[in-house]
Amino acid sequence: MNNMLKLALCVNGFRTLLNPVRNVLSVTCTNQQRQIARSLWHMSASHNEKIKNSTLSQLCSCGCGRTRGVHSKGEKALVEFLTEEILAERKAQKVKTIPSELAGFEASLNGAEITLTKKIEEEIIKIIFNVNHSVDTDVEPELHENSEKPELGELKSKPSFKVDLIRGNSTVSLSCSFISPNDQQDEGYNDIFGIDEISIYDGEWNENVYAVSGEVVDSVRYLYDLLMTYLEEKGISNEFVEKLSEYSTAYEHTAYIGLLEGLSKFVSGK
Repeated sequence: MNNMLKLALCVNGFRTLLNPVRNVLSVTCTNQQRQIARSLWHMSASHNEKIKNSTLSQLCSCGCGRTRGVHSKGEKALVEFLTEEILAERKAQKVKTIPSELAGFEASLNGAEITLTKKIEEEIIKIIFNVNHSVDTDVEPELHENSEKPELGELKSKPSFKVDLIRGNSTVSLSCSFISPNDQQDEGYNDIFGIDEISIYDGEWNENVYAVSGEVVDSVRYLYDLLMTYLEEKGISNEFVEKLSEYSTAYEHTAYIGLLEGLSKFVSGK
């Protein structure tokens, strides 16, 4: 056996002597690492479970997903009332779907504003009104013989409206409003609406456009009557304005229900 082979055997023998110690150290370290890792995992899992249980215990019992304490008594009472009110209003709602036209006028809805448009030959007629604050608040109660309490009459939307008669670049604009039944009787009018203001301008309206009050025109009674007849020939008659009121009432009621639903969602956090 040569010297190189003896040297190799000697080195291998020395490594063999060291291996048991290294193996023991390796096993010991591995076991310790596993025990530490397992302990950390249990600690983490236990902590997460506590957080989960704690979070679940803080959730509101109403099922909205919000933490307990966010819903005050006032909020709960408001949500309960709104739920009942929405159901009642939907039950009382006569028109479920708002029509896209009214008496030959195409309707365009933009929030609280409604625009009715119709084209006759070279002339465009636009009627613009807003349903905000347009519902009667002084409705006379209806008395019935068999009823102990008077019932309020049906609320109706009677908005002021503007009629624009557009021909080319020129516009004749008439601001109109409903006449109260008392004023109709006092003045002896048959019209349910009247002209409040008149203006004429080219291009876009601006604050420099001159306008005259309907009362001034009314002083020249014949001119006022002719203008009312002119509107009637354009399709804007008492009958049409009654339909406008019905349309506005239906749309305002739909908007009111939408507001209640939005308020309920906001308060409940849904």
